[in-house]
Amino acid sequence: MYIKTYEATATLLVGVDALRNEQRNVASKPRVLRSVAIVGGNAINEVSVDLYIEDFYVGNFRNSLNGAVQIIGSEHRIPVGPHFIPAGSKLSAIIRIAPTVSPLIIELL
Repeated sequence: MYIKTYEATATLLVGVDALRNEQRNVASKPRVLRSVAIVGGNAINEVSVDLYIEDFYVGNFRNSLNGAVQIIGSEHRIPVGPHFIPAGSKLSAIIRIAPTVSPLIIELL
């Protein structure tokens, strides 16, 4: 599974699903979630995102790099699970603390 979303600060308000426009947030085949990376915002740990598989709470994650032009390396990926995602299940990344200046990148592997 690979999902990478890039979204402007103006559209990422508190309570918004950052994956709402991502075509692969629902798939017809089972998937496995292994890691999460969040990059962007004005400062490290400025942004807070709650990740869900349907109604299952995976966890709360913060941005590990500021500025959305950064390259996401293995040191920025937070291992989770592995979490099995059944076919047809929706992934959601709900913004809890919104970025103030820079766009946000969320990468799910």
